[in-house]
Amino acid sequence: MKDFIKLVKLRLTLLVVFSASISFVIGSKVNGPIDWSSHEFWSNWLMLIVGGFLVTSAANGFNEIIEKDLDRLMTRTSDRPLPSGRMTNGQALVLSLLMAIVGTYLLGKLNPTTGFLSIFSVILYAFAYTPLKRKSPIAVFVGAIPGALPPLIGYVAAHPKIDEIALILFAIQFVWQFPHFWAIAWVLDDDYKLAGFRLLPSGKRDSTSAIITFVTTLALLPVSLLPYLNHNAGIVLAIVSLLMSLIFIYQAFNLMRTREISSARKLMFGSFYYLPVVQLMFLFDFIGK
Repeated sequence: MKDFIKLVKLRLTLLVVFSASISFVIGSKVNGPIDWSSHEFWSNWLMLIVGGFLVTSAANGFNEIIEKDLDRLMTRTSDRPLPSGRMTNGQALVLSLLMAIVGTYLLGKLNPTTGFLSIFSVILYAFAYTPLKRKSPIAVFVGAIPGALPPLIGYVAAHPKIDEIALILFAIQFVWQFPHFWAIAWVLDDDYKLAGFRLLPSGKRDSTSAIITFVTTLALLPVSLLPYLNHNAGIVLAIVSLLMSLIFIYQAFNLMRTREISSARKLMFGSFYYLPVVQLMFLFDFIGK
């Protein structure tokens, strides 16, 4: 079980499922008042959670199969089941394929668009983002696309139409990923270099990387206010998003000012709080279309 948890990157997978679940409820609200006693609502939500968990786990499994030899080089990942030898490539492949098939089937039962988006997400993450990590910092941009698909998938699972609310949910998570990923890359840069990963904007911890990271936190401010500006959420969402964005901007400014790992670590932890708070406020202060 411990090896399975490491293979599927459980904490990351649960964050993805949480994001999709919040968007599912938002999408359900678009359809009208939610009947909390409805069997269909709860069964569809459960199908999304299980299917989303399996598809995300499969993508992470494929990622670890491809990066097995690289994971062995890094302290942070050397104890994963594949590089440590506790699990074979064949075992991981069978498990990942099984999770991908079952997960896609469950999501596809909700509606075809949800199933197609989940397949696209797995392919882009495992077979585009993963190999690009050693070639160019553009990998972060590519990885941000499948990374932002969970809220879109969750929304479409309940409301099978990619409308302005779906695109707003996607945009918030898409822009958020840049300071999030770059903060992590700054903290782990020494370890990443052992595997040849190039994830910081300039490829190293310097003022250029810090400035670009800061600029993306500035861009996140107007994006996080889109639900309010588009009249899909109320003033409470606007106030909370503004406060969370200002805190995030301050943390990124400190990284730009100091260029210290401790500042990057604070920005990284700040990103963990930022996204779920903004998404939850969107849900609780949702007005509709």
